[in-house]
Amino acid sequence: MGAVSDLAFDPWDPAFVADPYPAYAELRAAGRVHYFEPTNQWLVPHHADVSALLRDRRLGRTYLHRFTHEDFGRTAPPPEHEPFHTLNDHGMLDLEPPDHTRIRRLVSKAFTPRTVEQLRPYVTRLAGELVDRLVESGGGDLLTDVAEPLPVAVIAEMLGIPEADRAPLRPWSADICGMYELNPPEETARRAVRASVEFSEYLRELIAERRKQPGEDLISGLIAAYEEGDRLTEQEMISTCVLLLNAGHEATVNATVNGWYALFRNPDQLAALRADHSLIPSAVEELMRYDTPLQLFERWVLDEIEIDGTTVPRGAEIAMLFGAANHDPEVFREPGRLDLTRRDNPHISFSAGIHYCIGAPLARIELAASMTALLEKAPGLRLAAEPKRKPNFVIRGLEGLTVDVR
Repeated sequence: MGAVSDLAFDPWDPAFVADPYPAYAELRAAGRVHYFEPTNQWLVPHHADVSALLRDRRLGRTYLHRFTHEDFGRTAPPPEHEPFHTLNDHGMLDLEPPDHTRIRRLVSKAFTPRTVEQLRPYVTRLAGELVDRLVESGGGDLLTDVAEPLPVAVIAEMLGIPEADRAPLRPWSADICGMYELNPPEETARRAVRASVEFSEYLRELIAERRKQPGEDLISGLIAAYEEGDRLTEQEMISTCVLLLNAGHEATVNATVNGWYALFRNPDQLAALRADHSLIPSAVEELMRYDTPLQLFERWVLDEIEIDGTTVPRGAEIAMLFGAANHDPEVFREPGRLDLTRRDNPHISFSAGIHYCIGAPLARIELAASMTALLEKAPGLRLAAEPKRKPNFVIRGLEGLTVDVR
């Protein structure tokens, strides 16, 4: 076990956030598990360990199905944070079986391969329209003009959120996702609580409308969905809608801008992609590996485990470093090199095990659609200004990505 204090892992240091990958190499070289005192977590940086732990049922996204806070040696969240935790803790990402199994089974009906494939023409058309507008303007911010509106519109369309109601979705999502960073400050919690209340109230009203007048949308489907007597409670429905919106666009937005920034910094790979659009599917996978949009994923230790001779006790929290795992030289040849032709690419950017991203097929369609539209309609796309990185570590992205179209 390495002493993290002696290493370069510092998730609050802008230099580390700008490029965490050298620090990850140090962590991997120093051992398979490291206790990190500032967050009271055990960091796991190797691909094999992360991949195995994501499937290990001795770990869980919650412990409340088996223990009270006191039994588990943890403190309950402050009462003033309750709206955020009620919203967060009833979504399937933060539940374990049997509740997770029941909710995922019902929600997965909306994400069958056939259903997702039916969205492809809509996604393709919308990506083309967004890029057309970018080209007509001679350039702009790739984040706000293309990367953001595409997945937000797609998931809002799926949920049946009217176009006139969509403006607050992204700000609500950003405020809620602030709580997934390490040791979030109280101001972040206040914003997350406010967004949780407002978003929940909006969805409660929309669900009531859909109960009276069902449509073809996902909310109507969730209301009607049942299997062997199982249904979603109203809170589970609200939490599911928020989770689908947040997870359904946060990673896609960041994968898009992180990916294009990586391409601009690797002109040989961008030139290869421009010359051969058949590389797009493997490019999407490689860009998600190369600069991982979700750098860290947490699990509670429900039953004591051992990693490389180190006992991690029940009640501890494991922080699996996706970004480090995706750059593990034991799995990826020359991991620091962007290689759009990489075929053997078992990246874990979509997680693994029972919490594998249910929207991964849709995310791939969206990423490929925006990339195709930009390559076809803006072949001279270039970086116009060096972007600023968001200060966040866990959810990795840029403040914007200003581009010119020549």
